Amino acid sequence: MSRQGDFLIYCTEQYKSAKKLTGKQVAELFSKYGVWDYIYSCFDALHTTGVNYIVNDIDLYIDARRTASV
Repeated sequence: MSRQGDFLIYCTEQYKSAKKLTGKQVAELFSKYGVWDYIYSCFDALHTTGVNYIVNDIDLYIDARRTASV
């Protein structure tokens, strides 16, 4: 697997743990708001940050997408 693929799994697991969600819930949320593509496209910047930053960044991204779709 690629470094980006490994990082997607890492982010998914960290987000799941931080938010106390199931894998299925995270997958549905990430698919609904395009988080998979976001993480992949921002790999170079995100993989150098800590877990808290990544979780908060994903939350901000989802909130922005939610607001945009209203």
